[in-house]
Amino acid sequence: MSDLAGRTVLVAGLGVSGAAAARVLLDGGAHVLLTDAAEPPVVADLVAAGASWLGALSEVPGSVDLVVTSPGWRPDAPLLADAARRGVEVVGEPELAWRLRAGADDGTAAPWLAVTGTNGKTTTVTMLEAILLAAGRRAVAAGNVGRPLVEVVTARGDDGAPAYDVIAVELSSFQLHWSSSLAPAAAAVLNVADDHTDWHGSFEAYRDAKAAILRHAPVAVADAGDPVAAALVAAHPHPVTVTLGEPGPGQLGVRSGVLVDRAFSGDPAGEVLLERTALELPGPHNTVNALVAAALARAAGVPADAVAQGLAGFRGGAHRNVLVATVGGVDYVDDSKATNPHAAGASLAAYPRVVWIAGGLLKGADVDPLVAAVAPRLAGVVLLGRDRERIAASLARHAPSVPLVTVASGDDDRMDGTATAAEETMTRVVAAAAGLARPGDTVLLAPAAASMDVFRDYAHRGRAFADAVRALGGPA
Repeated sequence: MSDLAGRTVLVAGLGVSGAAAARVLLDGGAHVLLTDAAEPPVVADLVAAGASWLGALSEVPGSVDLVVTSPGWRPDAPLLADAARRGVEVVGEPELAWRLRAGADDGTAAPWLAVTGTNGKTTTVTMLEAILLAAGRRAVAAGNVGRPLVEVVTARGDDGAPAYDVIAVELSSFQLHWSSSLAPAAAAVLNVADDHTDWHGSFEAYRDAKAAILRHAPVAVADAGDPVAAALVAAHPHPVTVTLGEPGPGQLGVRSGVLVDRAFSGDPAGEVLLERTALELPGPHNTVNALVAAALARAAGVPADAVAQGLAGFRGGAHRNVLVATVGGVDYVDDSKATNPHAAGASLAAYPRVVWIAGGLLKGADVDPLVAAVAPRLAGVVLLGRDRERIAASLARHAPSVPLVTVASGDDDRMDGTATAAEETMTRVVAAAAGLARPGDTVLLAPAAASMDVFRDYAHRGRAFADAVRALGGPA
């Protein structure tokens, strides 16, 4: 960290990653300036540690050598646009972490195994973490999931050595936009679908941000079934793809219900990893996630038995295809993390007959292809949220005979003193879905949209759904 000692760094945005970056910069001897739209509570501690709070800024102070930005700040934010005009470099917290790691690299710095994609990132990274731990590695999932990377790369054990010998890294398109030198030991692009075009400005810019993860990686992994991701790795010197079918050379895939590696195995026929039925998570998309996690682990030299042990013991995260309860023969599944149409489509594909709960903030995404694809499996739809009418219009075009209930939310809600408006909304939504469902159906919360119009975040939405389902009175 000697290259940052004495330099002036402006940290823009003081969420979890920004505050962590500020602390690490202060520890490294940098002169740290802080800015945000409003003063968060963490400022007091950072100022006590030696930082300077400047309040909200639209221009970069003349003394600044580097800006570390929050991933939520768009490139056209006035402060970041001013930095670009002045030629002041702007990086994100992952790029800062990589530079701190590289600057201290004496051969002991932990390699990164990195994952991006529109959907499935967190599941894949946490699967990868489970595999690495099963292999006896000192591993942790970090980045867009778990702890900030600046904390992880600077963590030390009792002996003073790095606390981790490999890091499973989740990276969003926002983080990758502000990264230039990341060089993971292996990197994967799971999929690229229409999302976050309001932030990036176009689908092409979003795709190119995702592709940045592969720029300096010696091994590039993608799902062969996703045309955009597969095209990104096709020109790479060492491409590896995964498939739900029989794997060819350089692939991981599924042979007679068994996950098989033909990319990193010395056997031309491939090496058996585990039975598909040993995976706890339903749906073809989760088989793809498992294959990508296995590919990254195999690229790092993890043996097949550790891959099998890690994947077989993996149970998944909250609000990701979680069965909440079975009531009257109907399964109620929480996939609130499905915050865009691509994720919702993968979730819907896992169930044959669905009462679909959808709606929220579509973030500029086109929902028509999703609705057209899933229409045959819909037993009913319940819509909520700001963009519910856009989904309703698509259903009218592609699934006009499917029963539809629209539940008002936001300003239409009233509080009764015992529940928030958001929770009242979800109670009505679940009641409507229960009215449409029949024994054998799945009521699936897979909104295809962000949650912040009605709920605090997708986790709040998922908890509200689970509470409403449990109130129906059925055992799990």
